[in-house]
Amino acid sequence: MRGTLREFRSFDRPIQLLQINQAGINFGFYMLMPYLAQHLAVGAGLAAWTIGLILGLRNASQQGMFLIGGTLADRIGYKPMIMAGCALRTFGFALFGLTTSVPLLIVAAVLTGFAGALFNLAARACLAVEAKERKVAAFAVFNVFYQGGILLGPLAGIALLNAGFTAVCLSAAAIFAVLTVLQGLCLPRRRGMGQARRPVLGEWRPVLGEWRQAFGDRAFLSFAAAMIASYALSFQMYLALPLEVQRLGGGQAGVMALYAVSAVLGIAGQVRLTAWCAQRWSRARRSAAAWRSWASPSCLRPPWHTCRRQGDGRCCPS
Repeated sequence: MRGTLREFRSFDRPIQLLQINQAGINFGFYMLMPYLAQHLAVGAGLAAWTIGLILGLRNASQQGMFLIGGTLADRIGYKPMIMAGCALRTFGFALFGLTTSVPLLIVAAVLTGFAGALFNLAARACLAVEAKERKVAAFAVFNVFYQGGILLGPLAGIALLNAGFTAVCLSAAAIFAVLTVLQGLCLPRRRGMGQARRPVLGEWRPVLGEWRQAFGDRAFLSFAAAMIASYALSFQMYLALPLEVQRLGGGQAGVMALYAVSAVLGIAGQVRLTAWCAQRWSRARRSAAAWRSWASPSCLRPPWHTCRRQGDGRCCPS
């Protein structure tokens, strides 16, 4: 942990702010989301398929709108998109606590998801720009703060549940409102990549042209398709798994323990494991190892890479 703090202090203030901001985002998000499915089932009396629809729309409006969110960040800038996303999530989370109407819950889900599409990519792009050649170390510390929010958020949520689910939602909304203000006051304004290219090119590059270039990259599309499975599994952490823990009698404490174990593993091992892998493996081999941890112990290689054996035993893309 001391090594992580030392690494954190070595970065400039904008990078530190983005890392702390991610902890706040996850703190507010996981204060609410682990208990939302149970509230919709018991508090709102909704059927399982309706709960799945609401939470599925939240996921779809976030992941499905990443292309829009990334393009807006590229054209408008990172800071406005981070602020807009936090502000939208403020309204979405407040709405979750103030209604049990299915149409309004769907609106809350869509607002909450689209908010993530706005600030998630903008924050990560801004971090990459600020970190320059130290991107790997910056994102390793970023993920520690990410997991810290996952660890503390459910603890705060279960404590606030004694005051009712509305109190949980309004508290989470207040966190995002504070984050919105802090981003406006402290985060430097950075141009998106599209804005940075404009003085060189003399005009905006057409959005459809940029999208066409991305969709024409077969390696990128293969990786994006593979990530669908990763997201489908990870989203069960606040959809199916909390409901299953409740069914088995674990209660809210069991849900909290589920998130705590996941977060502690990430906090304890992220920086050291990232540094170890970066020193010993190529980028392609690190990606393959990550997929093996999801899929199976068998040797998996990304299908879009042809690997050759080098003298030091590493595998690299040709």
